[in-house]
Amino acid sequence: MQDQWNTVIQQQKFVASYSGGKDSSLALYHALQSGQAVALIVMLEEHGQRSRSHAMPLDIIDAQAERIGLPILKASATWNDYEHQFVNLLNQTKQLGAEALVTGDIDLIGHAQWNQSVCEQSQLQLCMPLWQKPRLDIVGEFIQLGFVSIIVTINLNLGMRVEDLGRVLTADFVDELIERGIDPCGEAGEFHTTLIDGPIFKKPLLLNKGDILYHENYAFLALELKHNSI
Repeated sequence: MQDQWNTVIQQQKFVASYSGGKDSSLALYHALQSGQAVALIVMLEEHGQRSRSHAMPLDIIDAQAERIGLPILKASATWNDYEHQFVNLLNQTKQLGAEALVTGDIDLIGHAQWNQSVCEQSQLQLCMPLWQKPRLDIVGEFIQLGFVSIIVTINLNLGMRVEDLGRVLTADFVDELIERGIDPCGEAGEFHTTLIDGPIFKKPLLLNKGDILYHENYAFLALELKHNSI
């Protein structure tokens, strides 16, 4: 099964699980090279105001989808009903013709097995274009292709610093992270990113940086859309 997870989409219609960050963006880029996207899906926290994964407000999520040129389906969920709501979204995308689910997972087997489970429930093929690729190669390709993302969430217990918030993920910054002993893909939860430009966008996303918010060992950079960027 694991050998099939990174199978390239072959002229299939697919839905992409999209967080708005670097890995899901690069996975979508790869899938678009040979397949046809019918929609993005985003899971929201239980109050429906922000994304579950990266805590992005709805207007930024919608602006990213508009720049990609795809409809976006959303569902609010607690952790208890997350899987049920996710499968409901997958079933909705089948009505749009989806044959496969694309995700940006890299090498965490538990995540991959969960993806496989929801795909089996929805009778969709699972495709993870980044699966088992070296993490440094992934972030290097992301930057080389012209994707631009900024750091929006950090774990202060895993080597990240408050001043990292808002920084663009460049090759130099990746080198710095490695020197600091931090995984350049943030796979241990060190950081999350938000895409603001790249080859899947029709135009850049213009944002204002707001306050830094804290919760336990995490710090978050509040972002707002600039009025002239919608």
